[in-house]
Amino acid sequence: MPSGKNLAAASEKIVIGTRGSQLALWQANWVKSALKKKYSDLCVELSVIKTRGDKILDVALAKVGGKGLFVKEIEDALLAGRIDLAVHSMKDMPGELPKGLEIGAIPVREISKDVLISRDNKPFSKLKHGACIGTSSLRREAQLRHFRSDVEIVPLRGNLDTRFSKLADGKMDAIVLAAAGVIRLGMGDRITEVLDESIMLPAVGQGALCIEIRKDDPDISPIVSAIDHANTRIVVLGERAFLNRLEGGCQVPVAAHGHVENGIFFITGMVSELDGSVMLRETLSGPEEESEKIGVELAQLLLQRGAKDILQKLKVDG
Repeated sequence: MPSGKNLAAASEKIVIGTRGSQLALWQANWVKSALKKKYSDLCVELSVIKTRGDKILDVALAKVGGKGLFVKEIEDALLAGRIDLAVHSMKDMPGELPKGLEIGAIPVREISKDVLISRDNKPFSKLKHGACIGTSSLRREAQLRHFRSDVEIVPLRGNLDTRFSKLADGKMDAIVLAAAGVIRLGMGDRITEVLDESIMLPAVGQGALCIEIRKDDPDISPIVSAIDHANTRIVVLGERAFLNRLEGGCQVPVAAHGHVENGIFFITGMVSELDGSVMLRETLSGPEEESEKIGVELAQLLLQRGAKDILQKLKVDG
């Protein structure tokens, strides 16, 4: 495949690996369209790969365990050369990537916050005492319990249609989802409340896509770099440095969110007990070019404040 400058005139085929969910396919097709806009003659195909997380639907994610629950099989295909690049939700990515792979691009980020969707259109603060809330995330569960110890949290798996149907069936009073997925699938009108970050700090990388490639791939790297968004990359890599220092995956109550303002990178991080009884939260800032260093410093600060004990206990209990 030709490199960099000759790609616009190329008619080469590249294969994108993706999960088969409605949202994953939307994301992969978005990347496909973005690449075609840059290189109109490029032939792009999708290869749907089922991950372990897709196969186990009757067990809460926290009980399935393991890092890379929604990415490992796709990464294996990438390493084996069966696909040329992979498109993931960044929040599904473990802090450390397998040897031989790297993040080739991080496109512009969608809204990163979480949303609450309730049956009676009531916001979180107005839900009845003992309200039943569905979520598949320990991070969300811990934060919900921190602010409302009375609520009942029930596991919620499946695609968006399945989750909405469980809400409509009256089995729960509300569900909490990532705003990005709801918006991308055109269901934004269903949102009751966008949860403020003071209540619900997002997952690391939430709302961003990860385009994963083989390390130093001379053919694919220049292609995907064309849809990289510099500001999003700075912020997300800072958040991921925080996660990596904590050695956390997507199944621990850890959250972080950053942003850049006038060249300064700000990041807030959180580690919590599962029941929300103890929540450690801090914010650091510094030059945007040092976002990863600042992410690590924030993790170290929380570890010193007690996050190490919380995370160690989770490993033992798990």
